[in-house]
Amino acid sequence: MTFAHPWVLLLLAVPVLLAWVVLIGRRPGVVMPFDHRPHRRSRVLRLLLGVFEVSPLALAGVAIIMLAGPMALRQPKDERLLSNIEICLDVSGSMWGDRYRMAAEAVEEFTKDREGDAFGLTMFGSQQIRWIPLTKDLGAIRSAMPFANPDNQPPHMNGTMIAAALRFCRDNMVAEAMEGDRLIIMVSDGQSPDLRGGEYERVAAELREENITLYHIHVASADSIPTEVVDMAQLTGGQAMAAENAETIREVFRHIDKMEPARYKTAGVQLMDNFAPFATIVLVLAGVHMCGLLGMRYTPW
Repeated sequence: MTFAHPWVLLLLAVPVLLAWVVLIGRRPGVVMPFDHRPHRRSRVLRLLLGVFEVSPLALAGVAIIMLAGPMALRQPKDERLLSNIEICLDVSGSMWGDRYRMAAEAVEEFTKDREGDAFGLTMFGSQQIRWIPLTKDLGAIRSAMPFANPDNQPPHMNGTMIAAALRFCRDNMVAEAMEGDRLIIMVSDGQSPDLRGGEYERVAAELREENITLYHIHVASADSIPTEVVDMAQLTGGQAMAAENAETIREVFRHIDKMEPARYKTAGVQLMDNFAPFATIVLVLAGVHMCGLLGMRYTPW
């Protein structure tokens, strides 16, 4: 064990000196009439009273040791490596009703399973809305889901422009993401005209250049997943999956969680605060002192 401020330990001389005065140098108390008769001596009682008397001084000594900053070499817990996850949610007219409700519930459950990661929320239709930047306050994502309801969106959000939305998410992630993995999870149910003509390959290349992996959850039958979206997700190292009901949507999110598990970094041995044993001693001494205050203490007569 070592100390961050060893010079503070010099103050231990004060409670040690006071304890010496209390136990050894104390003069006889006031003589009362009944003291002029012989009394039976008890070493146990004398020792017990001495312990009760010096317990406040012992508390002061432990406090001084804690102020000195006790430290010990320890192996800290593994550090979680951050994942930056952008939820790109389609809020166009076709996502209204059960489709949106199922997607929103799955997103909320997914954020609870990924505590410790940073999440952002982008809503898109014909345009994009940056609703929540990347944050580790995942309660903000869950609280925002009612505002993403397609029933509450303006008319210009009724279309589906996936390429524009992904580029928008890419730019925001590059600006906001901290070190760690970068994922975009797009939840949509429609076709996108801006992916045609090989545009999906250019979007995939732009995402891959920024080390962003794309996962697409198609909230409809598997037969209706746009081939451009499937190829684009695969080009980035991700997947495109269909989910028609609440359970399959949850299953897709669980699959993504397995594909992109939380990763940890083992930290080396390092000096860490070592207050735990001294805190235990403080509690014991405080209990002893409280017992002494109930009557087991020295009196001058």
